Amino acid sequence: MAATHGEPRAPVAVVSPQLCMPYMVPLTVTKKALSFTGGDFTVTDANGAVVLQVKGVFFSVPNRRVILDAAGQPILTMQEKVFSMHDRWEVFRGDSTKASDLLFSAKRTSIFQLKTKMAIFMARNTTEQVCDFMIKGSYSEKSCAFYLGNSDTMIAQMKRKYTVSNVLLGKDTFSVTVFPHVDYVFIASLVVMLDEIHSHRQAGNHQ
Repeated sequence: MAATHGEPRAPVAVVSPQLCMPYMVPLTVTKKALSFTGGDFTVTDANGAVVLQVKGVFFSVPNRRVILDAAGQPILTMQEKVFSMHDRWEVFRGDSTKASDLLFSAKRTSIFQLKTKMAIFMARNTTEQVCDFMIKGSYSEKSCAFYLGNSDTMIAQMKRKYTVSNVLLGKDTFSVTVFPHVDYVFIASLVVMLDEIHSHRQAGNHQ
């Protein structure tokens, strides 16, 4: 069955309805080549303006990343769950890591994967019998799609951008298309999370 490229029936507002635009939102997610924490990213819009910054937290155990808006205010905190077999990450509002501020979590659907497949669960989905969102694709080929639950309704796409400067500087840059009425900060956080999971696995020679 072919993926549905139409708009979702209702806005996909995970972080805030104000982040759901009525049009396609093209984003560029760039990972800094040199970073003390290894997890610094910049997210820019179609005009090259910075809309989000992702900062690693120094000496943080477990691994933690904070997503800041253009004014430097924390929007989300992403934290790797320790001793997780499926590379689980949890995402909280603001700069909190309290259970009461948990927004959603994401994990790989199986320990060993040839293709990328990640399930995302909203905090209210405590049973996790059915995922709220799914990421499918091939991260090694730098191409993934984001879906509503287990449906064929696509809400975003990402692809790696190859440029001479990126190759020379060792930077990873991703071209992300967020579909209309979909929370673009939510999608950006998932792109960062995907990169973090695969970077750690490659560093540990698990890939």
